[in-house]
Amino acid sequence: MGLSGFAFGVTSAGSGLTLPQTCVLSLLVFTGASQFALVGALAAGGNPLTAAAGAFFLGVRNAFYGLRLSQVLALPRGIRPLAAQWVIDETTAVTLAQPTRRSARIGFTVTGLSLYVLWNLTTFLGALGAKALGDTDAWGLDAAGPAVFLALLAPMLKTTTERAVAALAVLLGLGLLPVLPAGVPVLAAALAAPAVLYLEGRRRADGALDDADDVREDAHGDLCGDVREEDR
Repeated sequence: MGLSGFAFGVTSAGSGLTLPQTCVLSLLVFTGASQFALVGALAAGGNPLTAAAGAFFLGVRNAFYGLRLSQVLALPRGIRPLAAQWVIDETTAVTLAQPTRRSARIGFTVTGLSLYVLWNLTTFLGALGAKALGDTDAWGLDAAGPAVFLALLAPMLKTTTERAVAALAVLLGLGLLPVLPAGVPVLAAALAAPAVLYLEGRRRADGALDDADDVREDAHGDLCGDVREEDR
């Protein structure tokens, strides 16, 4: 997390954001993949609204995490808006691994607080040290964000459908990159999920029809057999 925060600070500064802008982005957004997507699209000359939309869709997963964590943690209403700021991949994983509600709350709080402080501190240091590094592109730090995101995503792809969605999203993103403005391919890649789910639904429906036909054929065969047996 520390290296990722430092890499984001350097990348953000290299894309043209000022030190205060970079720090405020980490303080308010606090979700690495979305932040890297935003500054990456801006650095590539993308429209700010398109870049923000791509970052938003990458961060939508945190809303689903929040739905699950709200049941596990059962926090008072007044604390929930503050706790929502710490709903990320790492805090979700630590919280759901705990056996009791008390330990889940402790795990969520300790993980959220430590990572929030570490992320923002290293973001500040990265943005501050960007000038000392010179040409930030030469260091290849812009690849840190996607690498971290893939490392978090890969263990979650457990089913064939999930892997198919990920593969199609990669193909859409890379295939449309040369022909669409920066940031738009990320939005287009989101179409992978409904497309794969639609095809999966059709496959299951066709399989159910085939099974039904087999059952009818078996029943018809049994009926004919019984009729021939009675004729004897």
